[in-house]
Amino acid sequence: MRSAFNLAFRAALICVLQPGLSFSPELSHAQTRKPTAKEIASIQDCVTKNKDDLDDGERKCLFNLVAEPCIKRSGYATKTIEVDCYDIEKLIWDGLLNDNYKSLLDTLDDSQTSKARAMQRAWMAYRDTTCEFYYDKIQGTMATLMGAACVTRETARRAILLKFFSGL
Repeated sequence: MRSAFNLAFRAALICVLQPGLSFSPELSHAQTRKPTAKEIASIQDCVTKNKDDLDDGERKCLFNLVAEPCIKRSGYATKTIEVDCYDIEKLIWDGLLNDNYKSLLDTLDDSQTSKARAMQRAWMAYRDTTCEFYYDKIQGTMATLMGAACVTRETARRAILLKFFSGL
C-alpha cells in the first residue's frame, strides 16, 4: 500500500516540477493550426482516385491521411490533441463537401436543386443529432473525442457521396 502511495506521489511531483511537459509547443500545435496544403491535397487526391467506389474511398481516405498521422506525430496524444487532429481533418472534408455540393448543384435542374437542398438540410440534422448523442449517452471527455470523430466521419462520407452524385 505504501509503495503505491510513493509511486503516485512521485508521479504528482514530476508533474509539478516539470510543467513544460503539458505545455510543450509540439503538443499544443494541433490546437491552433489549419490543415496544410499537403494534407488537403492528399485527401483531395484520394477522393478523386476513389470517386466511383464510396466504400473504398471512405476506407482509404478517412482518418488515414490526416487525423491518424497527426495523433501519432504528437507523441503523447491527450484527448484534446486527438480532438484537434479530428477537427483539422474535418476542416478539409468540410471544404470538399462544400465544393462537391456546389458542383452537384451546377448539374441539376430547378426541381432537382430544390430536392438536393432539402436532402442536404436533412443530412445536416441527421449528422448533428447523431454526433451530439455521444454527449447524451456517454458524457465526459470520451464523448468529446467520439463526437469529434463522428462529425469528421459523417462530413467525409457526405463529401464522398456528393462527389459521386456530381459525377453521375
